[in-house]
Amino acid sequence: MKVQGNGGAANTLTCLSRLGVRTRLISKIADDNPGKSILEELTADGVDTSFLMVVKDGQTPFSYVIVNQSTKVRTSIFTPGFPVMEPADISQIDLKSALIGARFVYFDARHTDTAIVVAQEAAGQNIPILLDAEKESSGLDSLLLLTDYVICSAKFLQAWTGASSLPSALISILLRLPKLKFAIMTLGELGCLMLERSSDAENPLMEEEDADSLLHSLEQKMDESVATPMCIPSVMCFSNRRKKSMLVCVIIVFKAS
Repeated sequence: MKVQGNGGAANTLTCLSRLGVRTRLISKIADDNPGKSILEELTADGVDTSFLMVVKDGQTPFSYVIVNQSTKVRTSIFTPGFPVMEPADISQIDLKSALIGARFVYFDARHTDTAIVVAQEAAGQNIPILLDAEKESSGLDSLLLLTDYVICSAKFLQAWTGASSLPSALISILLRLPKLKFAIMTLGELGCLMLERSSDAENPLMEEEDADSLLHSLEQKMDESVATPMCIPSVMCFSNRRKKSMLVCVIIVFKAS
């Protein structure tokens, strides 16, 4: 059995830190063995943990991940931690100092009430916000309104937008969240789709195109013989008749190896 730290925010900051990016984590753990292990791993990877709250008599959240080597199916058994991080905890942190020098702020959509407090401060300082949305949760809509960039699963995005197709779901979230600059929808082993808002919306040379038809045409360009990830870009233009506006977007298909 292998024991190691995990979680959206921790994974992201660890990867960035290993690439030479200065990172800082705002979170809450307990003074137990899992918490101590997490703190040691993050520190060893160069993540700034000076704003990581450590509480006594609590429990750090952890998961047992069971991997079937033959089928490659992964089963995760999650045990939540306590006490969870709440908005009141932020008052104990010098939030302005925590955000000094930040180029962007990343959220993994857990404890959204607390995340909103941090996001509001980041937005007030014009710091871009990236949100990794896995599933619907209380307060997530308010956090999305503050978000500049979002990454989410196809299942979440279709459920949140109620759209009938994947391209329509991407268009819907950009229309409903005017602050969003791009949205990325993950598709598992098929890669992902990205839709980016462009400032070139008034280009007279752009012609409107149906998003579903465009995705189908992009899929035809995928080379199944290529083992490495590939990017297939395209530009589309469509009108939002209700708002009398236009968006120019880029759809990118990443084929996973």
